[in-house]
Amino acid sequence: MTAAEPPPLDPPALLAGLTDLVDEAETSDQGRQRAVEFACSATGAVGATLAAYTGSGGRVVAATSSVQMLLGRPVDTADPLVTKLLTGPAVQQVGLDQIPADVAGVLRERDLHRILLAVGSSGGVPVGSLAVYFADAEGHADSYQMGLVRFLATWTVRLCREAAGPDQSDQARDLFVAVTSHELRTPVTVIKGYADTLVERWESLTEAARREAVYVIGQRSRELARLVDRLLHAASDAAGLMDGADPMPVDPADALRVAAADLPADLRRPLRVALPDKLPTVRGDRAGLATVLTELVRNACKYSPGSVDVELTAGADARTVWIRVADRGVGIRPEHAERAFERFWQLDTGDQRRYGGVGLGLYLVRRIVERHHGWGSLRPRPGGGTVAEVRLPRVDVGTGEA
Repeated sequence: MTAAEPPPLDPPALLAGLTDLVDEAETSDQGRQRAVEFACSATGAVGATLAAYTGSGGRVVAATSSVQMLLGRPVDTADPLVTKLLTGPAVQQVGLDQIPADVAGVLRERDLHRILLAVGSSGGVPVGSLAVYFADAEGHADSYQMGLVRFLATWTVRLCREAAGPDQSDQARDLFVAVTSHELRTPVTVIKGYADTLVERWESLTEAARREAVYVIGQRSRELARLVDRLLHAASDAAGLMDGADPMPVDPADALRVAAADLPADLRRPLRVALPDKLPTVRGDRAGLATVLTELVRNACKYSPGSVDVELTAGADARTVWIRVADRGVGIRPEHAERAFERFWQLDTGDQRRYGGVGLGLYLVRRIVERHHGWGSLRPRPGGGTVAEVRLPRVDVGTGEA
């Protein structure tokens, strides 16, 4: 069944939409999401994505719901097919035989067969690209569609530069110190307080009070150890020291079941596990997958106060194995779905923060998943909440392996 393509906007609606797009985008995150949604509706396409590039590669940083599975996916700019597209005409119609085979396979599965691609550059260097997807393989973009997509790609260059630009080292260092000191202060203060109480008032405390104090010290010590471990992982990763174990064939269903059983009690209690008996094999390391699951469940619980509806599911399609952790928490806005994977990014900031953490969990998830040659993304969950999804390539696709 072919995906339905809505009609393009008429001229008055187009002008109104362009005005809103330029005037009302309050942040680069919001602007990128508005750009793909407007490009889709204005051209009559089924879906649209926006990718941002740096000297080391690229990434899909915004996507409409119909092609949400591409959000967060790395773009290998060293691939000859990608290089040819980025250095070709500023706007061009592209067939699925002109793009990397894995992406072409994903699009075919969703009955998308034609792409209109526009590349935005700065100083002759590609900074961003806007792609809109159509269901008909034989159609051809008209001058209106090509001009509009080229305009939008040029307009989004600034937004892409902000999305994929190099880190500002001084700001990153200051932010690291700020969030680390904030998060370390609470457990350290609690541990010190209870330890001082035991030392100074041991004789006057009841046995129950002593046990309670020791329990709290142990609980906060484990919390502190987990926090320090995450900070060390992030620091090692930033320095290029976090290589990980050699990849081996892994049954992800078995690895996830074991990892779920080993979760800390506070994360294990609200989690409902619904895994198949077996999944296609992926290549990776079990410890890395366990870390991914821990961080996704911790993030879901963090933003689901009082909720017990956190669910772990997994499955496979023709090319990938997918892992999903879904919650009924506060949800994620589409324009924040990509930003949430940045190091130190927080949903709320300042003295009135409702949620703790240092903004490293999803950053570590992405780094580990990409070492498995996969990608991760967030999206709003129908009915409220968030779905965190990880996709890992099957080893039996295009390799001849069983």
